[in-house]
Amino acid sequence: MAGLEESFHKFAIFGDTAASGNNMTGKNFSKMCKECGVMDGKAVTSTDIDILFNKVKTKGARTITFAEFQQAMKEICVKRFKGKSPEEALQAVYGLIEGKEPSSVGTTKVAKVAGVERLTDTSKYTGSHKERFDESGKGKGLAGRQDLTDNSGYVGAYKGAGTYDKTH
Repeated sequence: MAGLEESFHKFAIFGDTAASGNNMTGKNFSKMCKECGVMDGKAVTSTDIDILFNKVKTKGARTITFAEFQQAMKEICVKRFKGKSPEEALQAVYGLIEGKEPSSVGTTKVAKVAGVERLTDTSKYTGSHKERFDESGKGKGLAGRQDLTDNSGYVGAYKGAGTYDKTH
């Protein structure tokens, strides 16, 4: 029973940082039933889960407590495991849920496309684009995109400071 209550608390706080873990929303109840295998799509559907959630929660509340969760499991176990006694069916449902944690299946992953890999490899750059990166592949910034000249001289537009003696 401790494993069941622990799973209840883990699913109750999933996706909600402000949740205390003592109450579970309908969305998390549905997620728990789906991931743990209580909802099989034939005998127990998502509609059945939603109806059951609204049936066991107190009127006007948006969440269920652990006691209400146990009541819901007593009602759903007979429908999920037909032919078994109510006690056996309840233990079978508890066995599905105990020790489970919410998973993040289907979340967004980093795209691993060959084109992205090829375009971000700086060793394959040629010509003027190659000058934008140093030996390690790190970008040089503005120095790699423009020819920066030293405009320090007596006259503002003079672009050859310190070269007078070399030419004459």
